[in-house]
Amino acid sequence: MWRLNKVRHKAGRQGGTLEEIRLKRREHEKALRQARRDRQLVSKRLLLNEDEEQQEVTMDTNPGEEDVVSLFHKLQHSGPEKEAHLKALSKSLRDPSAQLIFIKQENSMHLLVGLLTGTNAQCRLQAVRCLHELSHSPHPNVTPACLPATPYLLTYLSGQSTKFTELCLYTLGNLCPDSDAVKEKLLAQGIIPALANCIENQRHNAAVVEAVGFTLSQLLQADDAAEKIIPMVLASSLPSHLLSVLSLDSKFSLGPAIECAWCLHYLTCSIVDNRALLALGALLQCSSLLVSLGGAVAKGNKEEGMELLVCPLLRCVGNLLSSSPVEDLSTQVRDVRLVVALCALLQAYFKTQPALARESAWVLNNLTAHSSAFCSALLTLNLVPGLIQLLPFSQGINTMILRILANIAHKKKEFCVQLARLGLLTALCATLKMADQEMVTLSLDVLFMLVVSSTQVAEEFVRQGGFSLLEAIQYNSEGEMRRRATYLLEHHLQSYSSYCSVENTPCS
Repeated sequence: MWRLNKVRHKAGRQGGTLEEIRLKRREHEKALRQARRDRQLVSKRLLLNEDEEQQEVTMDTNPGEEDVVSLFHKLQHSGPEKEAHLKALSKSLRDPSAQLIFIKQENSMHLLVGLLTGTNAQCRLQAVRCLHELSHSPHPNVTPACLPATPYLLTYLSGQSTKFTELCLYTLGNLCPDSDAVKEKLLAQGIIPALANCIENQRHNAAVVEAVGFTLSQLLQADDAAEKIIPMVLASSLPSHLLSVLSLDSKFSLGPAIECAWCLHYLTCSIVDNRALLALGALLQCSSLLVSLGGAVAKGNKEEGMELLVCPLLRCVGNLLSSSPVEDLSTQVRDVRLVVALCALLQAYFKTQPALARESAWVLNNLTAHSSAFCSALLTLNLVPGLIQLLPFSQGINTMILRILANIAHKKKEFCVQLARLGLLTALCATLKMADQEMVTLSLDVLFMLVVSSTQVAEEFVRQGGFSLLEAIQYNSEGEMRRRATYLLEHHLQSYSSYCSVENTPCS
């Protein structure tokens, strides 16, 4: 499962019972996950010790200057209690004021680096935890102070201890977004090949794979990632390792898959040419996992955190579809169950998470734009009525649904006739009355394709009162909507106006 019990976003500590603190933390993490999904938020992580859940309720988080300075001076002298002093220091450094006090001490970072590179394994572990606490600091001048330690953190990524490697990775990931100087230094020191080597050596270790994904995603969200970072990533083995985590037979839980999917999302949306990723089978891999997730959602299985995986996968597939050559689509995406999965996600999330439903509709739009096979699948699998029922819903969902229906109508006249039989004409009579100008314009586009496909369709539209609807648009609207309504009336529907009186339907 998504390892939220061990990995924390930034959050201040507050008093109260353990259950109250956990509840507040879950609410805070939910808000941050929502922010990350909608705004690609760069967030830091704090990796907790396994024994800290109970301790954090009562622990004093305001140690004062004397405690930090005292621990610093004690650590300058060797002795059997050095490990205990380091552990106490790491807990003290969780307080932001203590972090500033510590880095102002002369040779403080030199001391930590010395302990980090020493022969005592437990002291090394506690030293990297101190650095991890400092990397989580809200103060921008703390991050540059950690620079002397970064070469050693990168070196230790090739180690065998899971906990130690995790701490190094999350520390590096926290340091990345705070300072361009730190990011440039890490790139120069070889963080990309170090991450590739780490995930290669630890590819069966879910915790380490998740941590690599987090650190890489922090790098990929940099403003200059497209120019400086992504070419290095694409030239490495990282993309293939990211995709392997998303395989259907992967034994990993949601956590590693979520981080790797976000990395792939940042890659696909930052580059125009996705041929390298397409050649690795990224579209096939991501769409296959979406089929699996959509099937689970359709059965009512919404595992906690699943939407965090669905969202980047949708964006990956949508971006890859838009950049894939049309002639290669049939080989890149072969499973028609993808449209079933996308419709299931649409239906599952349009009320509770409309942003996710809109993403699902966007992918379905990209999928049907150049594929008659997928348009046909929507019709033969009886998925169109469900789409038509979503036309009254706003927040960008209904406009995207109309684009999907327009894609279907554009492919074949036979498809237009089928759409009319499935109730699209009635739905268009409703959307043509909407105040949303984009909805009305798109409705006119779809209507045009329907009425020119068959005289029976045109007659039916007029019988349903469509003639008077277009006249209202013609007289009350401006610009493009008026021109389109006028063109339909004068060139395609004028000869059917007699059907109004025959069917006792007013034309004006």
